[in-house]
Amino acid sequence: MTGVGRLPDRAALDRARDATVPDVLPAPGSALRVLFCGINPGLVSAATGHHFARPGNRFWPVLHESGFTPRLLRPDEQGSLSGLGLGITNMAPRATARADELSDDELVAGGERLRALVAEREPGWLAVVGIGAYRTAFGVRDARVGPQSQGLGETGVWVLPNPSGLNAHWSREAMVAEFARLREAADHRP
Repeated sequence: MTGVGRLPDRAALDRARDATVPDVLPAPGSALRVLFCGINPGLVSAATGHHFARPGNRFWPVLHESGFTPRLLRPDEQGSLSGLGLGITNMAPRATARADELSDDELVAGGERLRALVAEREPGWLAVVGIGAYRTAFGVRDARVGPQSQGLGETGVWVLPNPSGLNAHWSREAMVAEFARLREAADHRP
């Protein structure tokens, strides 16, 4: 489900290694209810320029089923999120085949970049998808999925399960429930 027709071929995926995918953010000054933060772009995302584009990634279906979007969006419709007060960024900018190819130093640097982005854009919530990456980037070794006790200024922090198809620990239904908890909190945050 890349939303761009056929999947990129092997050569396109090889060229996408270490590439970046631009953030999806509302215009400056516009409300940003939730800033979703992936770990880093996968090769399909980097090759297409669309976040969470690999077939089997559950981000887009879970986002819809949890009530964040009025319909199921394709990755190539990611720009529609801005009008809903939603955005997407990544902890580490460079694309890899698997998130475990990133070093701890890259994740810590990504945490610093996120702090700066949150300070600049002031989202209601920063939603990090991936507990391990969050623990490393923010130095919170005992973090659990859900709202975190420590925010970033006025921004609440919520850790969500990683929607990658490689994450077998969380069913789609359980992910929908956790994303829905965040949506409910976002709907009631001033």
